[in-house]
Amino acid sequence: MGKPKVCFVLGGPGAGKGTACEFLVKKHGLAHLSAGDLLREERKRAGSQFGELIEECIVQGTIVPVEITCQLLENAMNKIMVDSKGEQDKFLIDGFPRNVDNLQGWTKQMDGKTDDRIVLYLNCPLEVCESRIMERSKTSGRSDDNIEALRKRFKTYEESTKGIIEHYRDLGKVREVDSSLTKEEVGETVSRIVEQDLTDVQQPSVSGDH
Repeated sequence: MGKPKVCFVLGGPGAGKGTACEFLVKKHGLAHLSAGDLLREERKRAGSQFGELIEECIVQGTIVPVEITCQLLENAMNKIMVDSKGEQDKFLIDGFPRNVDNLQGWTKQMDGKTDDRIVLYLNCPLEVCESRIMERSKTSGRSDDNIEALRKRFKTYEESTKGIIEHYRDLGKVREVDSSLTKEEVGETVSRIVEQDLTDVQQPSVSGDH
């Protein structure tokens, strides 16, 4: 089997990372791995040695140790590739890397194991993100979907993640999208980016799209 082809999806809390990824999974058949979802699943898993630490980090809006996140991502990619006999080798990694420590941990642990293609950066103002999170909190059941936790998460994002985006921008890998637009507009934009930058993705006919 070849290396997993990776598109990192970054943006603040409520920027629409999950929604954009769902669109790309449906339209292009990519595999979606959310670092946050993997951590939440591990937190709930019976007997997890990391569960209590993950819970504390998520509620406080701080970042989980990179070794845990990298291991969960690597395990998930390996399982998908093995289960698909190598057919599924294109991955959207949502919400990672978040800071320099994440980036260094990923580089160290995954060096030579993945083909990191692009970073999809969903740029969205805080007030739009807050509105989306508060709406989501009505149904999500997530312990971090409250205004205080959100502002801590956004502050952490501002301080840490933007440096990562600039790092990848210097490498020519950042594709920035205004994610304050409608779901449909964001979906079409990210779809065009994937078609252009993951050039071996099987592209459906676009003749009937409009």
